[in-house]
Amino acid sequence: MNQNFVVTKSNYFIKNSSYELSIEEQRIILTLASMVQPEDQDFKSYQIKIADFIEMLGISSKTKYTELPKITKELMRKVFEISDEETGKLIQVAWLSAVVYEKNSGVIELEFSPHLKPYMLNLKGFYTKYKLHNVLSMKSKYSPRLYELLKLNEYQKKGFSVHIDELRKLFKAENIYPKYNDFKKHIILKSQEELEQFSDIRFEFVECKMPRQVKYINFYVFKNTPTAKKKTNKTSNA
Repeated sequence: MNQNFVVTKSNYFIKNSSYELSIEEQRIILTLASMVQPEDQDFKSYQIKIADFIEMLGISSKTKYTELPKITKELMRKVFEISDEETGKLIQVAWLSAVVYEKNSGVIELEFSPHLKPYMLNLKGFYTKYKLHNVLSMKSKYSPRLYELLKLNEYQKKGFSVHIDELRKLFKAENIYPKYNDFKKHIILKSQEELEQFSDIRFEFVECKMPRQVKYINFYVFKNTPTAKKKTNKTSNA
């Protein structure tokens, strides 16, 4: 499996899709996405060696060959939402339409849901791309999601602002971390650590209070190098 494969998604999809996947499920989806070419006119059946799949997911138990079908079966149950403000539609869709295990050849075959075509196929502009290896080593399920949002806004040299409620919705964390300090610790700070450790970008952030509670976070994205140093995050009042 080539970790230099490139993941390509429409910016609209990154900003408007709300979902919760385990880190193993995200690795499956992102690996599959890296096999799609943005100029493709249709999805294909994508094949991955079962041994490579197991290694990618980090399954080391003796029952690994029975664990893998459980993971893909659970993934097929996951339905996520895309809010289309232009058409007024709320789209509920599963990630995969089929998973086939070819045990004799040691290959797993996966197919994306056709409803994902507008967000991953025949993309002409307004899309974000990055190499698969930037996200595969991340341990937190929130880190790849925040990475994509930051990568989308990487060009904004003066930073960009996101409302806390919007971030919670993107991460499906409204009821998981309702308190900001918990949200900051488990999502923002953990992702900051992992992006700096594994990816091609790092970030700093400023908390904006209105008047006492943190309502917005201003993100500042930088190219990541081995000598990049994390600065102390600051708090501002808006």
